[in-house]
Amino acid sequence: MQQINRIEGYRVSKLFKDWKETLIWSYLQGCMGCGWVDDAEEPKSAQIVVGDFCFLAGEPNIEIVRHIPTDYKSEYLIMVPQNETWAKFIEDTYLERSFKITRYAIKKEPEVFNIPKLKSYVESLDTSYVLKAIDQEVYEQVMEEERSQDLCSQFTNYEDYAQRGLGFVVLHEGKVVSGASSYTIYREGIEIEIDTHKDYRRQGLALVCGARLVLECLERGLYPSWDAANKASVALAEKLGYHFAHEYVAYAVKCAGRDELSN
Repeated sequence: MQQINRIEGYRVSKLFKDWKETLIWSYLQGCMGCGWVDDAEEPKSAQIVVGDFCFLAGEPNIEIVRHIPTDYKSEYLIMVPQNETWAKFIEDTYLERSFKITRYAIKKEPEVFNIPKLKSYVESLDTSYVLKAIDQEVYEQVMEEERSQDLCSQFTNYEDYAQRGLGFVVLHEGKVVSGASSYTIYREGIEIEIDTHKDYRRQGLALVCGARLVLECLERGLYPSWDAANKASVALAEKLGYHFAHEYVAYAVKCAGRDELSN
């Protein structure tokens, strides 16, 4: 079995140079995530894991595909192949333990946002709700519920989030019912995560949170990047001013039984 080597981001930047994905940039810039390669001296194949996402680039390598980090805790790892050969390796390796999904890339256009319109969305919030920045109290509430944890889960603790993260929530009777936050961060911006409690959907709450977060990013000189898991997320992004780019294939890989595959 081939040795898989952990490596610093700058060593694999050329393998990912044409991939416009902020989670990859997070790793390459040393902000978040981990990476592994086939050869520490002259890497030809690489894996980057940031949050719940795994990106595969370079020469397709079955041992890289088989590698799931031993400290990875989530039930599923979303593997994103650079090309069809990587995709075939994922399918052949994980068989019934994976399923193909379609995700939706959103264009990165810093000058596209209509600030007056975003402000009008924020101001439209019904008075029965409260819009609030994520502070320690909100952070603790967010992390208590599995459905909302991804708003802050990629940060070590509240102190880490307070220093590097950014987000807003809508409260109803003191309860977090919707939120928009930095799933991950990179030097020039953030990747946005949106969550709304199922009982509060279709009320425009995610639009309010998203608009407030985008406005705050623009105020701070950060780019609020968006990548959509479904068409509803695309529609929300477009209402905020983003434009759809293209669909891409990913694989949700169930991580149970990882000992059989991990190095």
